[in-house]
Amino acid sequence: IPRSDNQDVMLECLQRETETLLKLSQVSRITSVFFGGGTPSLARPSTIAAVLETVARHAGLSEEAEVTLEVNPTPVGSSKLEDFLHAGVNRFSIGVQSLRDDDLKVLGRDHNSQHALQTVVEARRLCPGRVSVDVMFGRPGQCVASWELELDELLSVCDDHVSLYQLTLERGTQLFRQVQKGQLSVPSDDITAVMYDSARRILQKRGYLQYEVSNFARNGAISQHNMSYWKASQYLGVGPGAHGRFVPRGEGDVCREARTQTLEPDVWLREVQQRSHGTRRRIPLTHLGLLEEVLVMGLRLIDGITHQVI
Repeated sequence: IPRSDNQDVMLECLQRETETLLKLSQVSRITSVFFGGGTPSLARPSTIAAVLETVARHAGLSEEAEVTLEVNPTPVGSSKLEDFLHAGVNRFSIGVQSLRDDDLKVLGRDHNSQHALQTVVEARRLCPGRVSVDVMFGRPGQCVASWELELDELLSVCDDHVSLYQLTLERGTQLFRQVQKGQLSVPSDDITAVMYDSARRILQKRGYLQYEVSNFARNGAISQHNMSYWKASQYLGVGPGAHGRFVPRGEGDVCREARTQTLEPDVWLREVQQRSHGTRRRIPLTHLGLLEEVLVMGLRLIDGITHQVI
Protein backbone atom coordinates (compact mmCIF):
# COMPACT_ATOMS: atom_id res chain seq x y z
CA ILE A 1 0.00 0.00 0.00
CA PRO A 2 1.56 3.33 -1.03
CA ARG A 3 1.62 6.40 1.12
CA SER A 4 -0.55 9.16 -0.30
CA ASP A 5 -1.72 12.56 0.84
CA ASN A 6 -5.11 11.65 -0.57
CA GLN A 7 -6.09 8.26 0.80
CA ASP A 8 -9.34 8.31 -1.15
CA VAL A 9 -7.40 8.43 -4.43
CA MET A 10 -5.10 5.67 -3.18
CA LEU A 11 -8.07 3.49 -2.24
CA GLU A 12 -9.75 4.02 -5.59
CA CYS A 13 -6.58 2.96 -7.40
CA LEU A 14 -6.05 -0.10 -5.22
CA GLN A 15 -9.62 -1.19 -5.89
CA ARG A 16 -9.35 -0.58 -9.64
CA GLU A 17 -6.09 -2.48 -10.01
CA THR A 18 -7.36 -5.35 -7.86
CA GLU A 19 -10.50 -5.61 -9.96
CA THR A 20 -8.55 -5.41 -13.24
CA LEU A 21 -6.01 -8.08 -12.33
CA LEU A 22 -8.68 -10.43 -11.03
CA LYS A 23 -10.57 -10.08 -14.30
CA LEU A 24 -7.36 -10.65 -16.31
CA SER A 25 -6.41 -13.81 -14.43
CA GLN A 26 -7.78 -17.29 -14.00
CA VAL A 27 -7.44 -16.95 -10.24
CA SER A 28 -11.02 -17.49 -9.11
CA ARG A 29 -10.52 -18.65 -5.53
CA ILE A 30 -8.53 -16.57 -3.07
CA THR A 31 -7.20 -18.47 -0.06
CA SER A 32 -5.06 -15.69 1.43
CA VAL A 33 -4.52 -11.94 1.27
CA PHE A 34 -1.35 -10.25 2.50
CA PHE A 35 -1.12 -6.50 3.09
CA GLY A 36 2.61 -5.93 3.18
CA GLY A 37 5.48 -3.93 1.85
CA GLY A 38 5.86 -0.32 2.92
CA THR A 39 3.83 0.44 6.02
CA PRO A 40 0.26 -0.77 5.41
CA SER A 41 -0.67 -0.17 9.05
CA LEU A 42 -0.60 3.56 8.21
CA ALA A 43 -3.62 3.01 5.98
CA ARG A 44 -7.13 3.54 7.26
CA PRO A 45 -8.87 0.35 8.37
CA SER A 46 -11.67 1.30 5.98
CA THR A 47 -9.16 1.04 3.13
CA ILE A 48 -8.34 -2.54 4.11
CA ALA A 49 -12.04 -3.36 4.35
CA ALA A 50 -12.75 -1.87 0.92
CA VAL A 51 -9.94 -3.82 -0.78
CA LEU A 52 -11.16 -7.06 0.80
CA GLU A 53 -14.70 -6.29 -0.35
CA THR A 54 -13.39 -5.80 -3.88
CA VAL A 55 -11.60 -9.16 -3.75
CA ALA A 56 -14.72 -10.89 -2.45
CA ARG A 57 -16.90 -9.28 -5.13
CA HIS A 58 -14.72 -10.51 -8.02
CA ALA A 59 -13.41 -13.82 -6.68
CA GLY A 60 -14.18 -16.38 -4.05
CA LEU A 61 -12.94 -15.28 -0.61
CA SER A 62 -14.05 -17.62 2.12
CA GLU A 63 -14.40 -16.76 5.78
CA GLU A 64 -11.49 -19.12 6.44
CA ALA A 65 -9.09 -17.19 4.18
CA GLU A 66 -5.92 -15.98 5.91
CA VAL A 67 -5.78 -12.16 5.84
CA THR A 68 -2.47 -10.82 7.13
CA LEU A 69 -1.47 -7.21 7.82
CA GLU A 70 2.14 -6.17 8.37
CA VAL A 71 2.28 -3.83 11.38
CA ASN A 72 4.85 -1.22 12.23
CA PRO A 73 4.95 -1.44 16.07
CA THR A 74 4.51 2.25 16.79
CA PRO A 75 1.78 3.66 19.07
CA VAL A 76 -0.14 4.73 15.95
CA GLY A 77 0.06 1.27 14.42
CA SER A 78 -0.92 -0.59 17.60
CA SER A 79 -3.82 1.78 18.34
CA LYS A 80 -5.62 0.64 15.18
CA LEU A 81 -5.22 -3.13 15.57
CA GLU A 82 -8.77 -3.70 16.75
CA ASP A 83 -10.15 -1.60 13.89
CA PHE A 84 -8.10 -3.65 11.41
CA LEU A 85 -9.54 -6.80 12.97
CA HIS A 86 -13.08 -5.52 12.37
CA ALA A 87 -12.05 -4.61 8.80
CA GLY A 88 -11.34 -8.28 8.05
CA VAL A 89 -7.72 -8.85 9.09
CA ASN A 90 -7.27 -12.09 11.04
CA ARG A 91 -3.48 -12.32 11.27
CA PHE A 92 -0.82 -9.75 12.21
CA SER A 93 2.85 -9.74 11.21
CA ILE A 94 4.80 -7.39 13.48
CA GLY A 95 8.18 -5.98 12.46
CA VAL A 96 9.85 -5.96 15.87
CA GLN A 97 13.38 -6.46 14.39
CA SER A 98 15.15 -5.83 17.70
CA LEU A 99 14.56 -5.25 21.41
CA ARG A 100 17.65 -3.01 21.64
CA ASP A 101 16.71 0.65 21.24
CA ASP A 102 20.17 1.67 20.03
CA ASP A 103 20.03 -0.96 17.30
CA LEU A 104 16.57 0.19 16.23
CA LYS A 105 17.94 3.69 15.77
CA VAL A 106 20.83 2.37 13.69
CA LEU A 107 18.34 0.43 11.55
CA GLY A 108 16.33 3.60 11.02
CA ARG A 109 13.19 2.29 12.74
CA ASP A 110 10.69 4.69 14.25
CA HIS A 111 9.64 2.52 17.18
CA ASN A 112 11.35 1.47 20.40
CA SER A 113 11.44 -1.83 22.26
CA GLN A 114 8.61 -0.86 24.60
CA HIS A 115 6.37 -0.01 21.65
CA ALA A 116 7.22 -3.35 20.07
CA LEU A 117 6.43 -5.40 23.18
CA GLN A 118 3.14 -3.55 23.74
CA THR A 119 2.11 -4.13 20.13
CA VAL A 120 2.82 -7.86 20.34
CA VAL A 121 0.81 -8.17 23.56
CA GLU A 122 -2.16 -6.27 22.09
CA ALA A 123 -2.06 -8.26 18.83
CA ARG A 124 -2.04 -11.54 20.76
CA ARG A 125 -5.04 -10.40 22.77
CA LEU A 126 -6.97 -9.73 19.57
CA CYS A 127 -5.69 -12.65 17.42
CA PRO A 128 -4.40 -15.38 19.73
CA GLY A 129 -2.38 -17.94 17.78
CA ARG A 130 -2.28 -15.77 14.63
CA VAL A 131 0.49 -13.28 15.35
CA SER A 132 3.91 -13.42 13.69
CA VAL A 133 7.01 -11.53 14.82
CA ASP A 134 9.95 -10.54 12.61
CA VAL A 135 13.36 -10.40 14.29
CA MET A 136 16.74 -9.62 12.75
CA PHE A 137 20.23 -10.87 13.58
CA GLY A 138 23.70 -10.00 12.32
CA ARG A 139 23.21 -6.38 13.33
CA PRO A 140 26.16 -3.97 13.84
CA GLY A 141 28.07 -4.69 17.02
CA GLN A 142 25.98 -7.75 17.87
CA CYS A 143 27.56 -10.82 19.47
CA VAL A 144 26.27 -14.35 19.97
CA ALA A 145 25.68 -13.99 23.73
CA SER A 146 23.65 -10.78 23.45
CA TRP A 147 21.64 -12.26 20.56
CA GLU A 148 20.70 -15.33 22.60
CA LEU A 149 19.58 -13.19 25.55
CA GLU A 150 17.54 -10.94 23.27
CA LEU A 151 15.84 -13.86 21.53
CA ASP A 152 14.94 -15.44 24.87
CA GLU A 153 13.42 -12.14 25.99
CA LEU A 154 11.41 -11.79 22.80
CA LEU A 155 10.13 -15.36 22.85
CA SER A 156 8.71 -14.80 26.33
CA VAL A 157 6.01 -12.60 24.73
CA CYS A 158 5.82 -14.10 21.21
CA ASP A 159 2.84 -15.91 19.80
CA ASP A 160 3.08 -19.00 17.56
CA HIS A 161 5.08 -17.73 14.57
CA VAL A 162 8.56 -16.21 14.29
CA SER A 163 10.36 -15.02 11.15
CA LEU A 164 14.11 -14.87 11.58
CA TYR A 165 16.13 -12.73 9.15
CA GLN A 166 19.80 -11.93 8.77
CA LEU A 167 20.52 -8.25 8.20
CA THR A 168 21.17 -7.47 4.55
CA LEU A 169 23.08 -4.29 3.79
CA GLU A 170 21.27 -2.51 0.98
CA ARG A 171 23.45 -0.40 -1.29
CA GLY A 172 22.51 3.27 -1.12
CA THR A 173 21.27 3.21 2.48
CA GLN A 174 22.87 5.14 5.32
CA LEU A 175 23.69 1.91 7.15
CA PHE A 176 25.50 0.56 4.08
CA ARG A 177 27.59 3.73 3.86
CA GLN A 178 28.43 3.62 7.58
CA VAL A 179 29.69 0.05 7.31
CA GLN A 180 31.63 0.85 4.13
CA LYS A 181 33.35 3.76 5.87
CA GLY A 182 34.21 1.65 8.91
CA GLN A 183 31.98 3.69 11.22
CA LEU A 184 30.05 0.52 12.08
CA SER A 185 30.99 -3.14 11.81
CA VAL A 186 28.74 -6.13 11.31
CA PRO A 187 29.48 -9.68 12.54
CA SER A 188 31.47 -11.93 10.23
CA ASP A 189 29.80 -14.68 8.24
CA ASP A 190 31.13 -17.26 10.69
CA ILE A 191 29.58 -15.41 13.64
CA THR A 192 26.22 -14.94 11.92
CA ALA A 193 26.21 -18.66 11.09
CA VAL A 194 26.62 -19.40 14.81
CA MET A 195 23.79 -16.93 15.57
CA TYR A 196 21.51 -18.70 13.11
CA ASP A 197 22.26 -22.16 14.50
CA SER A 198 21.84 -20.87 18.04
CA ALA A 199 18.46 -19.32 17.19
CA ARG A 200 17.27 -22.58 15.62
CA ARG A 201 18.21 -24.44 18.78
CA ILE A 202 16.50 -21.93 21.08
CA LEU A 203 13.34 -21.85 18.96
CA GLN A 204 13.16 -25.64 18.85
CA LYS A 205 13.53 -25.77 22.62
CA ARG A 206 10.56 -23.38 22.89
CA GLY A 207 8.41 -25.62 20.71
CA TYR A 208 8.82 -23.85 17.36
CA LEU A 209 9.32 -26.12 14.36
CA GLN A 210 11.29 -24.80 11.43
CA TYR A 211 9.36 -25.20 8.17
CA GLU A 212 11.34 -22.82 5.93
CA VAL A 213 14.79 -21.22 5.91
CA SER A 214 13.67 -18.21 7.95
CA ASN A 215 10.32 -19.28 9.42
CA PHE A 216 9.32 -21.15 12.54
CA ALA A 217 5.89 -22.07 13.91
CA ARG A 218 4.28 -23.96 16.72
CA ASN A 219 0.73 -25.29 17.04
CA GLY A 220 0.54 -25.48 13.25
CA ALA A 221 0.59 -21.69 12.80
CA ILE A 222 2.50 -21.64 9.49
CA SER A 223 2.01 -18.74 7.08
CA GLN A 224 -0.40 -20.06 4.46
CA HIS A 225 0.21 -17.04 2.24
CA ASN A 226 3.98 -17.47 2.11
CA MET A 227 3.60 -21.19 1.58
CA SER A 228 1.75 -20.39 -1.65
CA TYR A 229 4.85 -18.50 -2.86
CA TRP A 230 7.23 -21.27 -1.92
CA LYS A 231 5.03 -23.92 -3.54
CA ALA A 232 4.77 -21.86 -6.74
CA SER A 233 1.02 -21.32 -6.61
CA GLN A 234 -0.60 -18.54 -8.63
CA TYR A 235 -0.78 -15.15 -6.96
CA LEU A 236 -1.64 -11.56 -7.84
CA GLY A 237 0.44 -8.55 -6.83
CA VAL A 238 -1.40 -5.24 -6.38
CA GLY A 239 0.18 -1.85 -5.70
CA PRO A 240 3.50 -0.11 -6.47
CA GLY A 241 6.35 -2.54 -7.12
CA ALA A 242 4.19 -5.62 -6.54
CA HIS A 243 4.96 -8.90 -8.30
CA GLY A 244 2.49 -11.50 -9.56
CA ARG A 245 2.63 -14.96 -11.09
CA PHE A 246 -0.53 -16.12 -12.82
CA VAL A 247 -2.07 -17.48 -16.01
CA PRO A 248 -3.81 -14.68 -17.95
CA ARG A 249 -7.36 -15.41 -18.98
CA GLY A 250 -7.92 -16.07 -22.67
CA GLU A 251 -4.23 -16.20 -23.65
CA GLY A 252 -3.80 -19.89 -24.32
CA ASP A 253 -4.84 -20.83 -20.80
CA VAL A 254 -1.52 -22.53 -20.19
CA CYS A 255 1.21 -19.88 -20.24
CA ARG A 256 1.95 -18.41 -16.87
CA GLU A 257 3.29 -14.85 -16.66
CA ALA A 258 5.54 -12.98 -14.28
CA ARG A 259 4.12 -9.47 -13.85
CA THR A 260 5.64 -6.45 -12.14
CA GLN A 261 3.73 -3.30 -11.24
CA THR A 262 5.23 0.19 -11.58
CA LEU A 263 7.54 0.90 -8.65
CA GLU A 264 7.14 4.66 -8.08
CA PRO A 265 3.90 5.30 -6.10
CA ASP A 266 3.05 8.60 -7.81
CA VAL A 267 3.60 7.15 -11.28
CA TRP A 268 1.64 4.03 -10.32
CA LEU A 269 -1.31 6.19 -9.23
CA ARG A 270 -1.36 8.01 -12.57
CA GLU A 271 -1.13 4.81 -14.58
CA VAL A 272 -3.96 3.15 -12.69
CA GLN A 273 -6.13 6.24 -13.18
CA GLN A 274 -5.39 6.16 -16.91
CA ARG A 275 -5.66 2.44 -17.68
CA SER A 276 -6.94 0.71 -14.50
CA HIS A 277 -3.64 -1.01 -13.71
CA GLY A 278 0.04 -0.19 -13.29
CA THR A 279 1.59 -3.27 -14.90
CA ARG A 280 5.03 -2.27 -16.13
CA ARG A 281 6.42 -5.64 -17.22
CA ARG A 282 4.96 -8.94 -18.47
CA ILE A 283 7.27 -11.92 -18.94
CA PRO A 284 5.81 -15.22 -20.20
CA LEU A 285 7.34 -18.09 -18.24
CA THR A 286 8.54 -21.07 -20.24
CA HIS A 287 8.21 -24.55 -18.82
CA LEU A 288 11.91 -24.39 -17.91
CA GLY A 289 11.47 -20.99 -16.27
CA LEU A 290 8.57 -22.25 -14.17
CA LEU A 291 10.54 -25.34 -13.21
CA GLU A 292 13.44 -23.14 -12.09
CA GLU A 293 11.07 -21.15 -9.86
CA VAL A 294 9.64 -24.34 -8.37
CA LEU A 295 13.15 -25.58 -7.57
CA VAL A 296 14.50 -22.31 -6.16
CA MET A 297 11.47 -21.66 -3.97
CA GLY A 298 10.95 -25.27 -2.98
CA LEU A 299 14.50 -25.63 -1.71
CA ARG A 300 13.65 -23.04 0.95
CA LEU A 301 11.27 -25.51 2.56
CA ILE A 302 12.31 -28.07 5.15
CA ASP A 303 10.17 -30.66 3.32
CA GLY A 304 12.08 -29.99 0.09
CA ILE A 305 10.65 -30.90 -3.32
CA THR A 306 9.01 -34.17 -4.31
CA HIS A 307 9.18 -35.79 -7.74
CA GLN A 308 5.40 -35.28 -7.97
CA VAL A 309 5.83 -31.50 -7.74
CA ILE A 310 8.47 -31.42 -10.47
